[in-house]
Amino acid sequence: MIVGTLEMHLRIDGSYSLKDKRRVLRSLLDHAQRDFLVSIAEVADHDLWNVATIGAACVSNDSHHAQSVLQKVLDKFDLCTDVSVVSSHIGVERLVNHQ
Repeated sequence: MIVGTLEMHLRIDGSYSLKDKRRVLRSLLDHAQRDFLVSIAEVADHDLWNVATIGAACVSNDSHHAQSVLQKVLDKFDLCTDVSVVSSHIGVERLVNHQ
């Protein structure tokens, strides 16, 4: 089993409150989850209104597929005018099957 993870640090330029931040992130997270079938959530910086740390994960039987899916998620965030991706990291790991 292959597990792919994506960590993104975002700057939310048009956000002036936590309510603004939630509006922008909720839309992006919902679309990414629906379009790419990944698990995705805000994982840090919950109390800061203009930055966010997002984590996404996917499970696959092929490392290239997991990498590709997570790259598409990153590309979607890169194209969004409401956020700027400050940094990101994609990791792919094979989990050992113990039987």
